[in-house]
Amino acid sequence: MDLSPEDALRLNVLLANKPQAIRIHESSMTVFGLSEKGEAAVKLNPNCRDEQYVKRVKELLSGHVMGSPGGYPVYLQRWTRMGQMRDDNLEQLLLLGEPEAVVATVGAQGLSDELARRAWWAMEDAENARQMLKKSAVVEGKMGPVLAEYLVEHLPFETEAEKQIETILLVLQPGLMQTEQISALWRKAQRKPSYYVGFIASLPDDIPDEVPAHGTLDQRGEFLESLASKDNPVAKALLRVLSPAGQAFLSTVHKIFKKPANQEVVNSTLDCIAGYFSPIRPEGYVDATLEELSEEAEAWFQANQDIAEIVQQIPELSDQLKAMRVLSGLSYGVVRPVFKGTTAIGSLMRRKLEPVMEPLSQQLACLAGSKFH
Repeated sequence: MDLSPEDALRLNVLLANKPQAIRIHESSMTVFGLSEKGEAAVKLNPNCRDEQYVKRVKELLSGHVMGSPGGYPVYLQRWTRMGQMRDDNLEQLLLLGEPEAVVATVGAQGLSDELARRAWWAMEDAENARQMLKKSAVVEGKMGPVLAEYLVEHLPFETEAEKQIETILLVLQPGLMQTEQISALWRKAQRKPSYYVGFIASLPDDIPDEVPAHGTLDQRGEFLESLASKDNPVAKALLRVLSPAGQAFLSTVHKIFKKPANQEVVNSTLDCIAGYFSPIRPEGYVDATLEELSEEAEAWFQANQDIAEIVQQIPELSDQLKAMRVLSGLSYGVVRPVFKGTTAIGSLMRRKLEPVMEPLSQQLACLAGSKFH
């Protein structure tokens, strides 16, 4: 059975006007088309079950747009979430009235700001917004702030810590939010500590929190500055972490570790800490326990010439230097003895983590000028 003559005519007229995107509201049985002039709507008049009728509508759209009357091509379904769509047919995908086609479009590497606008009209969805904010063309375009605002408003409804962290990481990209918006988001993190992980990942040197510099900076900052000007990486790392911004970073890490929600929060935080101190570990990633890292830090302390320049003048910084080296090597290896073979979350996970978190917190506290609260 074909579409009713009236619907077939109106849909063909809609397509003849070269819409930019099409969406189908199955609940109201209405087809909407987006054009330069605005929206057009075709109210459907089913002559069979709604589900079957919508399928025929999609077949008409697919036949007109892609020459494939079978509806959304099966091979596209396989590629949709793999980001393997060719950039030259993205515009066509938005004319199929298929949610999967929209997902394919937002996941494509060639997504432009204009296509993002059309895709967003076709299907407002938090995951789609996250996918689009992974594209520089969108972040730098008009749609970037629009998507960021939506994700911030939707954030209270995200229940998974991983999605919360990813969302914060994406919306804090430069140019997407105003200072007051970032401050408001920071305040919300007091009730959702997982948000803090997104902050230390995105803004490690610009945490919106006021924490005083480490006392050593006032006493020895000039000497460390002189070493840093000679490209001493350890002196640069010390200046960074002893500064107000560095102390705010440490304070935020402490807030996360006070009550991490799940293993992903812990692992992501460990990666952020290692990344922060990575300049003093040029050899890169290591997979080691905290005990192994502590032993390695002792050997590094004895053999590194950059350290000798510092310790000769400021011997009281020895423990801080070792702590930085330990923290630069954090990875899943630190918590593997606890997390291996368990899916524990919440309070149970935190109890299991105590043998690791206690010495790790001591390393962090060693670099903090004031006690953690």
